[in-house]
Amino acid sequence: MVQQLPAETTSEIIYPDSDGQPMSDNTKQFRWIVVIKENLEILFANNDDIFVAGDLLWYPVEGNNKIRQAPDAMVVFGRPKGDRGSYKQWAENNLPPQVVFEILSPGNRAGKMADKLLFYQRYGVEEYYIYDPDDIELVGLQRSGDWLEKIEQMNGWVSPLLGIRFELKEDTLEIYRPDGQKFLTSVELDRLREAEKQRAEQEHERAEQERLRAENAIAQLEQERKSREQEQQRYQDLVEKLRQQGINPEQL
Repeated sequence: MVQQLPAETTSEIIYPDSDGQPMSDNTKQFRWIVVIKENLEILFANNDDIFVAGDLLWYPVEGNNKIRQAPDAMVVFGRPKGDRGSYKQWAENNLPPQVVFEILSPGNRAGKMADKLLFYQRYGVEEYYIYDPDDIELVGLQRSGDWLEKIEQMNGWVSPLLGIRFELKEDTLEIYRPDGQKFLTSVELDRLREAEKQRAEQEHERAEQERLRAENAIAQLEQERKSREQEQQRYQDLVEKLRQQGINPEQL
């Protein structure tokens, strides 16, 4: 009798949606993460094949859940929008995020940032931007072959993939969309919407006042026309009465 050996079973690999690390160390870092991620969402809102995410775990290698990174913000061209628990590259047509952002905080150590650079370099990132909001320093790296090479002049740099422009001021970084609109915080966006709403309401009120003035002018002209017609009719009636009395008005 032949004894059958039990088939080997392979345990399913779990790819956690969280690495247990906080999204940010402080309010300044968090604010910049949100500003960049949300404004990139707005920039590409009308393109269904550009996926933007913040603090999302990216797994580049199927079968290894230890190889992972969670960029503060990332952009993937060629992948649809939608919710994801993590970005499993093999399930996304094997497309890596082409652009990533990291916002430095006091908790970012040199060794950790070096590991991130090697990770992004190894797994296909095309553009990598690192911003330190405390020292107002921006570092950019762009792929050249197998390497991410430093961009020498970042002030005024325009991202080839995103089309956004970076402007370093004395006290902050400003980022501009291709149409010249500046990246804004949620509070600034709300104030802008409110200002636009008030402007629209004022414009509507001015238009309504112009309409009423035009209607009043038309009504006044109509009244003047009717008055002239009534005067003309009274004149004709008077002429007729004089003629009935044998009087020729033209001889008066």
